[in-house]
Amino acid sequence: MPALMITGASRGIGAATARLAAAQGYRLALLARDTDALSDLVEELGSDTAVALPCDVTDHTSLTDAVATTEQRYGGVDAVLANAGMSVPTSFLGNDGAEPEQWRDMVLTNVYGAAITARAALPALVRSRGHLVLTGSNAGRGIRPGNLYSATKWAVTGMAQNIRAECVGTGVRVTLVQPGMVETDMTADRTDIPKLVPEDIARGILYALAQPATVDVNELTIRPTGQAPHS
Repeated sequence: MPALMITGASRGIGAATARLAAAQGYRLALLARDTDALSDLVEELGSDTAVALPCDVTDHTSLTDAVATTEQRYGGVDAVLANAGMSVPTSFLGNDGAEPEQWRDMVLTNVYGAAITARAALPALVRSRGHLVLTGSNAGRGIRPGNLYSATKWAVTGMAQNIRAECVGTGVRVTLVQPGMVETDMTADRTDIPKLVPEDIARGILYALAQPATVDVNELTIRPTGQAPHS
């Protein structure tokens, strides 16, 4: 059975992907800063299927330890979903949103965290000729006034392309999944637009993972029907 490691696995897209992957026969390493948040999910999926690993995605040592534990437990790492992310409202003019001191964690999690997740996981994925999936965002494809979150996802868009370019010849596949508006904790205050549910994105991720080794699905953009292009 293939092994899948998921960061940001305790809720939202990460948890939905874990449930769908388990139903399709994957063994799972579920990563979060607080493993207590994962305990119910591991109990639901079963200890033979899933393990909770404490991990801070802004700490490279924490990530490399998690990858090593996953390899030892399951005999390899076949796929990694770099999914951990966060959002705070921002304004460069200073008219609204969080204070700049609160921006740092978002940039570190969304950009640095995704980058070092790739760095920690790719040696194992080269060994397995595996698959790296990064969670981007539709916000990383267009202009969002005053929105630093959007800029972090622009960075993930470029990062995914650069990682794939470096992995040519290794057998590793790289997929960037770019969701539109999804019903999660980060979007709960948006009630004026259509939204996807996390399971919609999970199906896209498992679609990419299910392709034969000769097929590299580079990007998937998944929006709810009726979402305006800049919302």
